[in-house]
Amino acid sequence: MTVEVKICGLSTPESLDAALDAGADFVGFVFFPKSPRNVTLEQAATLAARARGRAKVVTLVVDADDALLSAIAAQVRPDLIQAHGSETPARIAEITRLTGKPVIKAIRVKDDADIAAAAQFSTVASLILYDAKAPETLGNALPGGNGHAFDWGLLEGGKRPAFMLAGGLTPENVAEAIRVTGAPVVDVSSGVESAPGVKDIGLIRKFIEAAKAAR
Repeated sequence: MTVEVKICGLSTPESLDAALDAGADFVGFVFFPKSPRNVTLEQAATLAARARGRAKVVTLVVDADDALLSAIAAQVRPDLIQAHGSETPARIAEITRLTGKPVIKAIRVKDDADIAAAAQFSTVASLILYDAKAPETLGNALPGGNGHAFDWGLLEGGKRPAFMLAGGLTPENVAEAIRVTGAPVVDVSSGVESAPGVKDIGLIRKFIEAAKAAR
């Protein structure tokens, strides 16, 4: 079965088209003002309309309030919401009810305890996204998209529901990450950028090619 790919943090028609043309299965738009990938509702709505029917649209939020979530659901009309903050299982269930959309819950991983903590979301999240927990020494760390990987061996050999893998993935290491973890879906943002928030069209193509050829 071919691995699916999500390109996250897209903000321009050019980078979106590159992802779609290369065969991305998911495209992600970030709603987090501190991120260099942050987009407005208007930007995201325009990009989502361009992608609709070609890839699943994902909107990433961080501890978003009901007003923002309602606006995203109405204006952007995503296929999925990605919750990348400190949302509880109860909040994930609320987001699903409020928006009518399935939710991807991001889990930041450093050790086995973080992997185990994902189990509490198994009945409320559509997918679990395992991402790297930023090092404590990293100043101005974001909830995701920091370019750091976690120990993929933590996921090796385990039987678990469908999940997505993120954190420090690049065109050079994504095949090995898939081999070790068996990830059915991989998610990249900073690994296909030439500068924070600036997507590199060539790297997007290389990443998707490497992931699709990995299995």
